[in-house]
Amino acid sequence: MAKTTQDFINEVNEVSAHNYHPIPVVIKKGQGVWVTDVEGKKYIDMLSAYSALNQGHNHPKLADAIRKQLDTLTLTSRAFHNDQMGPFLKKLTQITGFDKALPMNTGAEAVETALKTARRWGYEVKGVEANKAEIIVCQENFHGRTTTIIGFSTDPLCQDGFGPFTPGFKIIPFDDTKALEAAITPNTVAFLVEPIQGEAGVKIPSAGYLKKCRDITEKNNVLLIADEIQTGLGRTGKMFCYEHDGIKPDIVTIGKALGGGYYPVSAILASNELMEAAFKPGNHGSTFGGNPLGSAVASAALDVIIDEGLVQKSAEMGAYFKEQLRAMNSPLIKTVRGKGLLIAIDLTDSAGKARQYTEALMKAGVLAKETHETIIRFAPPLVITKEDIDWAIKKIKTVLA
Repeated sequence: MAKTTQDFINEVNEVSAHNYHPIPVVIKKGQGVWVTDVEGKKYIDMLSAYSALNQGHNHPKLADAIRKQLDTLTLTSRAFHNDQMGPFLKKLTQITGFDKALPMNTGAEAVETALKTARRWGYEVKGVEANKAEIIVCQENFHGRTTTIIGFSTDPLCQDGFGPFTPGFKIIPFDDTKALEAAITPNTVAFLVEPIQGEAGVKIPSAGYLKKCRDITEKNNVLLIADEIQTGLGRTGKMFCYEHDGIKPDIVTIGKALGGGYYPVSAILASNELMEAAFKPGNHGSTFGGNPLGSAVASAALDVIIDEGLVQKSAEMGAYFKEQLRAMNSPLIKTVRGKGLLIAIDLTDSAGKARQYTEALMKAGVLAKETHETIIRFAPPLVITKEDIDWAIKKIKTVLA
């Protein structure tokens, strides 16, 4: 007898740590914006693996790239050169306009790399006294799950029972430039910020916030680090979300969609000066960082974003999706907000918790995820069409209208 959805869920509950609370669906196949579960039911994917699938599920160009590389070489470690990392990083730096990139694997590793870069620059270039460097971060941030990163989280669920935590971080309110100015001292080396706080509920700062942050950090000789792991690579209708403010950070962290859903690939982008100040052979690295398999698929992932105009599609389809959600005039919806295809619905106080609606959406064929109990987030693959959105809106109406 074939396994049922509940059989698969029971199995994973038996053998896995319970560190997630997934929507109760078991996905078996995916193509574009559509996925199919183990019982043959189709759904539209409105989460994109938290923006890791900007190119959609099982993109044929990415599948071809990874199959081709599987037949030749998968891993050398950084003890040797390989023929894929250089071309990939050259493409990445040319597309983004940065001098150098340092490849890692996961988003959290990229953030850790950025933190190390800033601290080392602070000591070597800015002249901060040893072990006194300070980095400013924002309340309700989400930058990963390592012990260093959760130490400057303000989410008790992330922190409780995992201390002691790494010192050297100051926490200020998000979207508050006066607080940023007040927090800077001679020991401040960097300000780490998400252009949009995704996990906090798609919190979008006021217009010009990043521009003001850039002005403040430049005036005080402080690095601006933009965490674009979720917002980058077309998600918000620009290649990077910081472009909406017409600025350029000192360091950018990227990941998720860089691997196209096939392989974990991340990186930091920075200037020659920063990279040379921070790193020398042996003081930072990763066995898998820059591996040929990841490099080949990431290079193809960038090609798909450029060749298929996914940045512009994100802007256009995002505007259409928000328009359709607002036009529902649902008594359950307080606000609809977003940039590009990173969109959130705030539920009214009387609506109750979001989980009941995301589970009802699943039953209607729409896969989305709640965050912070009263918010539903929609972030479909950037290959979504108007027809796909119309189909989804009909289903969302059955649940929320």
